[in-house]
Amino acid sequence: MRLQKLIAVSSLTLVSIFTLVGCGSTSQSQTPTDTARIMSKDVVSTADSSMATDIVSAQAITNTMEGLYRYQGKKLEPAIATKVVQPTNNGLTYTFPLRKNAKWSNGDPVTAQNFVFAWRRTVDPKTKSQYAYIYEGIANAKAITEGKKPVNSLGIKALNNYKLQVTLEKPIPYFNELMAADFFFPQNPKAVQKWGKKYGTSSKTLIFNGPYKMVNWSSADNSWTQVKNNRYWNAKDVKVPKLKYQVVKDASTALNLYQANKLDRVELSGDTSKQMKGSKGYGVLKQNSTVYLELNQKKLAFFKNQKLRQAMSLAINRQQLTKKVLGNGTSVANSVTASNMAFNPDNKQQDFTDATKKTGLANTKYDLAQAKELWQQGLAETGQKKIKLSLLGDDTDIAKQQSEFLQSQLEKLPGLKVELNNVPYKSRLSRSVSGDFDVVVTMWNADFPDPINFLTLFTTTGSYNSGKWSNSQYDALVNQSLSQDANNSSARWQDMVAAQDILNEQQGVIPLYQNGQAFMTHSRLQNLDYGPDSLYNMVSLRIKK
Repeated sequence: MRLQKLIAVSSLTLVSIFTLVGCGSTSQSQTPTDTARIMSKDVVSTADSSMATDIVSAQAITNTMEGLYRYQGKKLEPAIATKVVQPTNNGLTYTFPLRKNAKWSNGDPVTAQNFVFAWRRTVDPKTKSQYAYIYEGIANAKAITEGKKPVNSLGIKALNNYKLQVTLEKPIPYFNELMAADFFFPQNPKAVQKWGKKYGTSSKTLIFNGPYKMVNWSSADNSWTQVKNNRYWNAKDVKVPKLKYQVVKDASTALNLYQANKLDRVELSGDTSKQMKGSKGYGVLKQNSTVYLELNQKKLAFFKNQKLRQAMSLAINRQQLTKKVLGNGTSVANSVTASNMAFNPDNKQQDFTDATKKTGLANTKYDLAQAKELWQQGLAETGQKKIKLSLLGDDTDIAKQQSEFLQSQLEKLPGLKVELNNVPYKSRLSRSVSGDFDVVVTMWNADFPDPINFLTLFTTTGSYNSGKWSNSQYDALVNQSLSQDANNSSARWQDMVAAQDILNEQQGVIPLYQNGQAFMTHSRLQNLDYGPDSLYNMVSLRIKK
């Protein structure tokens, strides 16, 4: 489960645009034949796989490091592991054979002990990894993160240099899919122990085992270069020698750079996306991520009233939001769980969001009359006459436009006044985590194609349940899908459908839309392989000569 920025940060100045773009277009002959030039929405905050929480850092780590598996399209393929293994012992034991030709960039072999070292470091409370919670279900992981058991009791063991064994406390149906995620990657102890807290903050602190190496990089840099790692076990399949990323903070600037042949792939949004729709190189990529509103029930007790939450949801015209404001390929969401991601295990065809469509549509359709009626009832039940709220969001141009639209929609509810508070992404994120908000626009991005990515977020004790919505029946269903029904795919599916229906009916969070990012891509870039973990597999990338 990976946090993603809502929209790129604030725009560059006109001076910066001219500096980047220059006075005219670069001729095709000047285009580097060995380099893919790609826009990034922000800097790489860390290259430490124990500490990364955002999609930009995850992509940088996935380019330069590697774990047991890697996605090829939607298919899970062996990476450091020599095969995709099946569990034994009623789903509790995974034994991974590791390839003996995997090397770190300094020549060290990648061993089972490197996985043990990295996993123990991530769950160690001293590391303060925000992703330590995702290890829960591995033997003793939760007790370790709570400081109740020693780190070396984690259910991971190096049987020898090239055989890794993992023991679970309970079956985890999506465990293999988790193993492709960067927070389960191995780490080279030499680098971590040498650099300590500085590990992952610059290229000199890192030793790589993936297809690329980061060079001359530090975490404050607005551009970075990754070069082919010739010690990578599958280096023969890496055909693009160099990846160059450039942070671009505005869609118009991005388009200028693309049209001036300075970048090969850029992201568009808002008017710029609408302007380029249908042109050569334009495309939309649907993502397994949704944007939603969280209402702070701990801070504002009246948000515990279901009718107030439902009224706010029904007052929002999502079609206008996605088509007229955003215009970048986003689609209306009737559920906080992404569509076209998970399918009924019995028939392989029914989309999860279709299974919960009835409750989803009933509570997210635009119906201002019903919204006003429910709002008045909710005010009466909570003893409120007027409500004044602050809506927290990012400070980008498109995010500000989105906030203004939501403000105009919500203020149609009688007695509701909405103030806007648009702040930098990092501030919005930290304030969400600390509960310093009334209502916040936020996003979740799935790491693997399973509804549980989203459903676990909103359990009572969920680490990212910033709004503090709570429902005991919902908690029980989610827990049941993860415990007694974990090995029964049909029963587990029904547990998750029932949980989603509760979340839909109660509008514990208010879904807005599913992300679909618009891009301009030069035809020279081919085989951009986008996986269900919302990351690119750059091993597949090719440059057309």
